[in-house]
Amino acid sequence: MSVNYSDDIKRYQPNVDEKAVAAIVKHLGIALKSADASLVSCSSKDELATVRESWLKKKLKLSDDDAKLDKVIADVCATMKGETRKSRVTFYYLLAEKTGKLASLAGA
Repeated sequence: MSVNYSDDIKRYQPNVDEKAVAAIVKHLGIALKSADASLVSCSSKDELATVRESWLKKKLKLSDDDAKLDKVIADVCATMKGETRKSRVTFYYLLAEKTGKLASLAGA
């Protein structure tokens, strides 16, 4: 099954940076092979904490306090609210865009 991540992202952001998408897919790697791991659950506090720690802090190197980072995550959850199956690639892309880190991903 081939997934076109760019098409999914375009539902939220018309101008998709393909290099950034490729960097996110590469970063997630094998996790995308699992249907469960390829999705983000906004109702799981544990999962959102993992997104904050491993994606926002480790990969994007953000040093804002947790409350501020949690707000960014909540904003993306709100953006994707109507979506029952939130693609992790789309979710991470929107987080990177919201935090001004897309360019650093695309250059990676």
